[in-house]
Amino acid sequence: MGLLEFTERGIYCPKADVYLDPWKPVDRAVISHGHSDHARWGHKNYLCSATAAPVIRHRLQLDTIETANYGEPVYIHGVQFSFHPAGHIPGSAQIRVEHKGEVWVFTGDYKLEPDGLSEPFELVRCQNFITESTFGLPVYHWKPQQEIFDEINAWWRKNQSEGRVSVIAGYTLGKSQRLLKNVDVSIGKIIVHGAVDAVNQVMRQQGIALPETHRVTKDSRKQDFDGALVICPPSAVGSPWIRRFLPYSLGIASGWMSLRGARRRRGADRGFPLSDHVDWKSLNIAVRETGAEKVFVTHGYSEVFSQWLNENGIESHVVKTEYEGELSEMVEGTATTPAGAGENIPVTTNDTPNDDTEQL
Repeated sequence: MGLLEFTERGIYCPKADVYLDPWKPVDRAVISHGHSDHARWGHKNYLCSATAAPVIRHRLQLDTIETANYGEPVYIHGVQFSFHPAGHIPGSAQIRVEHKGEVWVFTGDYKLEPDGLSEPFELVRCQNFITESTFGLPVYHWKPQQEIFDEINAWWRKNQSEGRVSVIAGYTLGKSQRLLKNVDVSIGKIIVHGAVDAVNQVMRQQGIALPETHRVTKDSRKQDFDGALVICPPSAVGSPWIRRFLPYSLGIASGWMSLRGARRRRGADRGFPLSDHVDWKSLNIAVRETGAEKVFVTHGYSEVFSQWLNENGIESHVVKTEYEGELSEMVEGTATTPAGAGENIPVTTNDTPNDDTEQL
């Protein structure tokens, strides 16, 4: 029996009787971050990083949640667990598990480039590395963040000069705040959807600095939107809610915007390939620098990336999970959850995205 196992409920540590980001209800869950494909409703006990806890508590309506600071060891039945920054969203963590010299690292979702909002990724050496592969193809290569925000700012200014409202869609937790933190706020007013505002308020209360925003309400007037940038979740695109901003230009911020046809299928005027996940180059850097002897590849282009690693002398195995990566961002809000359970996403069984499953 190994230190970690892959089961129908999630990644399991038998020695500690603990699951990492389980997708079915369990007694004790160690959670990497607050996105709804990793932090799910229904577990009896939750443990996460101290920074991730406020949003997870808010989204899942939890009364109690255990926390640990980054790097702080937590011992459960003699097994040492610790959280280390994943660079994905605020509070996101890689989960390090150690027992009798055997070390595993589960990345959850992660990215290497600092974004000015999330705690920067920390390299954690290990023998066994469980990595996502949302964008595990050589075609995915992200531009530096500043170049993307220069494009967003230029688009906003152009729309403003032409009398259009700039509406940009990005996932409620993480992407929206990253947009807010990095756009040029001197251009104009920033208006947010109610779901984005709710997460903003949680983060502000825990001390995360965000620029001033204005929430859309039933009393908002059309002139309040003149020259503004509106940040909303993808679920708002195409809904009656968005019509109040006419005339507007729609932009979408997602790694999938680098795909041919993605912007067209979503009806966007502009697509900005801004992702909170590692690209191909960063995946290879992370695997190499951990020094891992075995690599377990989860959601995304897992079979392609795993085969690449094996061909290059690194033992690798594909692991089927119910994590969604950035696919979950684009279908946010399309599934129902128990009352008070926060947002959730539909589960797909296709581990390798294609033009049919990338519902943009």
